[in-house]
Amino acid sequence: MFSSPLFQAPFIFLRHGETETNRLGLTAGMTDVILNETGKQQARAAAAVLAGRGVSAIYSSPLQRALVTAHCVAETLHLPVITIPELAERNWGAQEGQPRGTRDRAETPHGGEGLEDFTQRTFAGLAKIPAGGLPLIVAHSGTFRVLCAHFAIEVDTQLENCCPMRFSPPRTPDARWTVAPL
Repeated sequence: MFSSPLFQAPFIFLRHGETETNRLGLTAGMTDVILNETGKQQARAAAAVLAGRGVSAIYSSPLQRALVTAHCVAETLHLPVITIPELAERNWGAQEGQPRGTRDRAETPHGGEGLEDFTQRTFAGLAKIPAGGLPLIVAHSGTFRVLCAHFAIEVDTQLENCCPMRFSPPRTPDARWTVAPL
């Protein structure tokens, strides 16, 4: 099991705002798409939800959809954004631009990144986040699934765009990590 200083205390995860590829049900992966107008509105709304919640630092994927979302939140919270390249979404290779329903997460797409490689890269990025405070991670649905799998949290639906999710460690030795929307 992967260990990180991050995994000692609660943290907040925020998937980026909506893009046209999201709206159309297409796979973006490493394609650097931008937020659409709805996504920009979602980012502002998420920033309002996060205000006053004690976020101490903001860490973001370098892809524009996450970075713009993070900067929108940063403006409201008066915090800098720290970019972590390893938090970029999974490279879906030939599947990028294709309908989400045509991909198989367990298989390595042609020209893309396998699940194990993506998971290892994601954990390498998460390991760069120091312990302490209440960090906000702004990234992608793939990153969220990696976190949930690591903590044995079942996820059966797609994470909504810009829905702040709080990950909390177990309160007792026999309990598990939990995740819940703010």
